Amino acid sequence: MTAAAVLVLYAAVATTAPRGPGGGAGRSRWAERAPRLAIAVWLAACASVVASTLLAAFAVAVPAPVVGHRLAEFFEVCAMLLSGWRAPSSPGAWAALSFAGLVVARVVWCGAAVLVEAGRERRRHKEMLDILGRHDGELGAVVLDHGEAVAYCVPGRRGRAVITTGALRSLAPEQVAAVLAHERAHLRGRHHLALAAAEALSRAFFRLPLFARARSEIARLVELLADDVAARGHSRAHIAAALVRLATGPAPASALGAGGETALIRVRRMLGPAHPLGRGERLAGLAALGALLAGPAAVVAVPGVSSFLAHHCHTISIF
Repeated sequence: MTAAAVLVLYAAVATTAPRGPGGGAGRSRWAERAPRLAIAVWLAACASVVASTLLAAFAVAVPAPVVGHRLAEFFEVCAMLLSGWRAPSSPGAWAALSFAGLVVARVVWCGAAVLVEAGRERRRHKEMLDILGRHDGELGAVVLDHGEAVAYCVPGRRGRAVITTGALRSLAPEQVAAVLAHERAHLRGRHHLALAAAEALSRAFFRLPLFARARSEIARLVELLADDVAARGHSRAHIAAALVRLATGPAPASALGAGGETALIRVRRMLGPAHPLGRGERLAGLAALGALLAGPAAVVAVPGVSSFLAHHCHTISIF
């Protein structure tokens, strides 16, 4: 029960904290310098809360001594473990398992809904592009006849980078190349999957601040990451100039656009880049990522392993 209480307390604090793993001054210090790592940390924080909830229910339903005994049986013979398992009989255990089942069902349902809705919207948009757009082999993008300067990508199978004639008229060739490199970075990095995961968790737990904050932060960070990838082969000044011209051009639903409300912030970042994370900082970030992913399982495992050792160490011989 101690493990369950620890996990529940952690989940409660993490989901209601006003600032997430990249919030406040810490965000400006490291998340914008390592957006890929920051995205992973946000997703790991959300996953650790869900895992803590599920594992807390498991800890209530299956006491530590039972885990210890069953581990011993597993090492002796797996068949005995399966045949010797008994369903929990206490109302509290059944309530915990039922709650865990509801959480899993909620997450799966919302995840499926997000994927289906986004897939439907992208298919419709691709059908529209097939009719109204034309593929430009030199640009490697679909050109859409539209007066407003817009550039975006439609991810998924046969993902496409799209740019309007308005953007081609207002941007220099070097800026066009930089913008399309940004969109191709989205497609190659499959950034829409990170956004879909964040959106599904936000829908599943819509009243909890952590998941809403993760969705908005990941949407911002994938744009920073695509900017960084584009900057590897193109001038940061060209990217910044293109972002200024595309700032008011919104992307269609279920697409990732180079412009939008974060464009002006990204312009300042392109013109005044911060130093990348040092080795120590990156190792600390990776350690935090590992702790978020492995921590809940370790909390649950410690009592069971302790019970296993307490009850069965006398059978272990040292040769």
